[in-house]
Amino acid sequence: MTVKTISSRDNALYKKLKQLATSAQARRKAGRSLLDGVHLAQAYLQGAGKPEFCIVAESALQHAEVAPVLAQCEVAGSQCICLPDALYQAASQVENGVGLLLVIATPQPSAPFALTTSAVLLDGLQDPGNLGSILRSAAAAGIGQVFCSAGTAAAWSPKVLRAGMGAHFQLQIFENADLLSLCRGSSIPVLATSSYAQKTIYQTDLTRDVAWLFGHEGQGVADELLDAAGDKVVIPHLGEMESLNVAAAAAVCFFEQVRQKQNAS
Repeated sequence: MTVKTISSRDNALYKKLKQLATSAQARRKAGRSLLDGVHLAQAYLQGAGKPEFCIVAESALQHAEVAPVLAQCEVAGSQCICLPDALYQAASQVENGVGLLLVIATPQPSAPFALTTSAVLLDGLQDPGNLGSILRSAAAAGIGQVFCSAGTAAAWSPKVLRAGMGAHFQLQIFENADLLSLCRGSSIPVLATSSYAQKTIYQTDLTRDVAWLFGHEGQGVADELLDAAGDKVVIPHLGEMESLNVAAAAAVCFFEQVRQKQNAS
């Protein structure tokens, strides 16, 4: 196995890696994302992804889970680099991690002109944990496309990637999407969740493809998007809580769609 060792903080490649690890702007400019940990690395490689770099901490070289990933990266032609633990920890965003990091080209799929298959539209979602959870639920429910407005958290940030648990590699994720145009030109129903809606998700036909529209954690979906959505639906609940967390609400909606589709088949 050919693994290059870098031991100096002044090494140009190490400086680049540390900049990518600590700066969202640097990642956007370079078009790169960092996958920290074995689970994310395995999820990416299972989809035949080829990392640009595979970075491993010296103490993790012989780790039972790390060694196979390192070997797979070498076969794929990725540059494999070993760092002393102190240097690795300065570049990693995960405390007490295994010691494995992949640098990949951030996927940039071509956005469709219209909504034609089940999708999720996210309007100004701010919390990375919520976004990652929604991506994970969408992938588990068999939804293939996610459109994020310009004000939504960065989908490929380290926090969202960790919360998504590999869901990113089962989805087409479109950032800076024009949600209003998508809603107005959609070939499928667009369902906006609203606590003021009269129709519940259980009264809605979800055996067909639909686009789910969710909004900002505090402000909800923007008024113009609500107006553009074909239907407004509500999740009924018995307790006195005013509403659900947006990630929980999304999961309820997605799996009601799964339930209806399974019952119809």
